[in-house]
Formats: sequence, C-alpha cells, structure tokens
Amino acid sequence: MGLAGIDGSGVKLIMVGGKGGVGKTTCASAIALKMAEEGRKVLIITSDPAPSLSDIFEKEIGDRETRIDDALELYGLEVSSDIVLARWKERFGPEIYEVVSSFASVDYDFVEYIGTAPGIEEEYMLNFIMELVEGGSYDVVVWDTAPAGHTLRLLRLPQLFLSHMEAATKFYMNMYGYIEKVKDTIRLKESKKTLLQIIAGWEALSERIVEFIRDGSCVKYLIVTIPEALGVKMTNRVIGELEENRLTVENIVINNVVREADCEFHRLRKTMQEHYIEELRETYRGKTLTLLYLAAQEIKGMDRIAGVTRSLFG
Repeated sequence: MGLAGIDGSGVKLIMVGGKGGVGKTTCASAIALKMAEEGRKVLIITSDPAPSLSDIFEKEIGDRETRIDDALELYGLEVSSDIVLARWKERFGPEIYEVVSSFASVDYDFVEYIGTAPGIEEEYMLNFIMELVEGGSYDVVVWDTAPAGHTLRLLRLPQLFLSHMEAATKFYMNMYGYIEKVKDTIRLKESKKTLLQIIAGWEALSERIVEFIRDGSCVKYLIVTIPEALGVKMTNRVIGELEENRLTVENIVINNVVREADCEFHRLRKTMQEHYIEELRETYRGKTLTLLYLAAQEIKGMDRIAGVTRSLFG
C-alpha cells in the first residue's frame, strides 16, 4: 500500500522522522521529488547533524536554498546548528542584550549563554520552518528531521526554554534586589521592551509554534523505521510521544525489507523481519504501513530516487 494523504493539496509541511540510519533522507527526497513532479514548488530541508542531501541528489546544496533540478521546481537546504543559532542571535540577541545591560554590567557573551538554552535550537528551527511555510515561497516544505531523540525535544521546547530564560534573567535581576521591584522599575526608553515583555514574547512564540505543528490540515508526520527490535522500539516511543502531544502520525514506512530469501542468510533475516513487520501492523492498525524493499544499490541520483518514489506511492 502506498502513502496515504501525504500528497493532499492542502499539505504545506511534511515532517519525516525516525531514528538515525533508517533512511529518512532517502524517503524525504523521494517525497519531495513526487511533489515537484506534480508541478509544485518544493523545498526539501534537512536539519540532521550529518546532512546527506548533497550526496543523495549528487549536487552540492549546503546552507543556501539551492535548485536541485533544472526541469523541476525542486530546491534543497542543509541547515546546521551553527546556522540556526546565528540566525537566532541576529534576530533576538540585540534586544535581549539591550534590556539586560540596562540594569546589569554584562558583556555580549550573555546572549551567547542564552543561546545555549535547552530548546533554543529546536525552537528557532521550528520558527524558521514555520516562516518558510507561511511565507508562501514554496508550495510544500519537506523536512528531513534530525534523529528521533533530537526531534522529540521539540515537544518540550517551550517549557525547557522558558525555565532556562527565567533562570538566566533572575540571576542578573537578583543583583539589584527583589524581582518584583526590578519588574516595576527597570525599563528602557519608552519604545523599547521590558525584560518581562521579551519573556512573554518568547512564550507567545512557543505557543504559536505548537499551534502550527498541531495543524493536521497542513502538517503531516511520517515515521521511517526498519523491521528490527531497536527500530520498532524507537518507533513506538516517537509515535507515542507525538500523539500524547496531539501530533498525529498517519504513515509509517518500513525500510530495508528483504523481498526474496535467496540464501540462508536472507531466509533468516526475512523471518526475523516478518516478526517485526507483523508487530507493527498489529500495533498500528489504523495507520498506513508502506514496505520499502532493500535495494541492491545505494540510492543516489534522480533515477534511483524516482524508483523510491514509485515504491512509496504505488
């Protein structure tokens, strides 16, 4: 059975997740190609710490939006942690520093410290993705997310960030006495924000991001796994945490499946895989499971990616 509902006209963002090494980038590339072949303008973006879009498409992509194919409106972007944090500091660093430095003698390294907050990278990555989607430059954004543990932190980012931000600011505010006194007396010029307004602004941004990623009409989640114990356990964990946070997974791709057992090694492996495939089918009866068979050759170049596209969509 092919992927269900992933290519609907209202879909604006497709998030492809799973543990490392299961074929997320391959599947994301195949989905992006499918959308582009249908005449849409598509951006595939990876935030994996070891990006491989350039390798799969056999074209240097890097940290700028790069057209992948002259005949299609298909673009790619590889985003690193350094780029995400640099963009965050460029956007929010000056106002945070201006507020804090108005009542405490701190240097700009304070902004660097806040930039290490748990959730900062994930939050701004999501904000960056949200702006790409809402900006309208692309019909569809396909996001090849980082490995599962990293992605799961997205769900807890508002609380993680705010607790870090509050701890950092209270440390400096306590130098000047009670927090309530500081809250009422420390202000910049009339047009500038107070420190608590900045914190409130971040909280509002977090809430808006969560609302965005929960919009099932335009955001779709797809999990890639392999039919092995660790793959199944991670899949259960990821889907469980996503759905606890009201993020629905409709499609699971089971990759590297042995199609024909033509030797003893493959016979044993196929038997093992069938056990885990059946377990996934039983666990996720209401979802669409798509088998992606083990390829004899590595997936590189448009022709082989197109082959994966045909396998995924039937």
